[in-house]
Amino acid sequence: MEAVISYLQAMWIPIATFMGCGAVAGVLAGLLGVGGGIVIVPMLDIVFEMLGYPEGQIHQLALGTSLASIMVTSVSSSRAHWKRGAVHFDILKHITPGILLGTFCGGLVATRMPTFFLRAFFIVFLLFVAAQMLSGYKPKASREMPGFAGTCTAGGVIGLVSSFVGIGGGTLSVPFMTFCNVPMHHAVGTSAAIGFPIAVAGTVSYIVGGWQAPGLPEGCFGYVSVLAFLGIACVSFFFAPVGASLSHALPTAKLKKAFACFLVIVAMKMLWSLNVIQPLLG
Repeated sequence: MEAVISYLQAMWIPIATFMGCGAVAGVLAGLLGVGGGIVIVPMLDIVFEMLGYPEGQIHQLALGTSLASIMVTSVSSSRAHWKRGAVHFDILKHITPGILLGTFCGGLVATRMPTFFLRAFFIVFLLFVAAQMLSGYKPKASREMPGFAGTCTAGGVIGLVSSFVGIGGGTLSVPFMTFCNVPMHHAVGTSAAIGFPIAVAGTVSYIVGGWQAPGLPEGCFGYVSVLAFLGIACVSFFFAPVGASLSHALPTAKLKKAFACFLVIVAMKMLWSLNVIQPLLG
């Protein structure tokens, strides 16, 4: 018992940080329709580095843990949207097979990629999302949802990208559905439900891909940190409905622009940490 108490005392800052990540991720999942992993992954990078985790495994652990936490966030968020009639289960049924295959295969590939590439990919993705939010671009709703084959293929692409950046896929699935004449609130609600198969397949792939990885920190199953997962998941479950409620009451367009500026700052900080700018500055 004393050993447990001593461990918790030494880890209270990381645990508090994990719980803070969960609160932010839950609200974002319900409010903006973006994967909470956009915030979780950079924060876990920082915390895992503070804890002295192996440099070559930090980002994979952040991605795998982020996806694991989205399993809980997506259930809570989609349940809140479902109560408001904003989840299209017909779309979910058609897109899930592609999601599962794309995410699982992408996760296995990601566990074997260099950290530099994964972080660079994440930075580019952050800037893409920020540009999308700042521009206010909305795909012209000019067509209906495709049939099973088209929706399944789109799911494969969404799952593949999501596995590389550790998110629930909302930044891709929401534009895809609005392009296909799905109302925005319904696209956000359905996207929250789509996050669950993404999270399940991604978590399994990062556990399998990292199972034999040498030197993993204690308390990790493959590339998933159990302590971080529990801290994030326990809090995000309660905050996701808050975000879903706020999405129907707040001016999300203005909030997205503010969040986009935050993403640009995060991207620049991560880019600086890759040490590719410093040589250019002499």
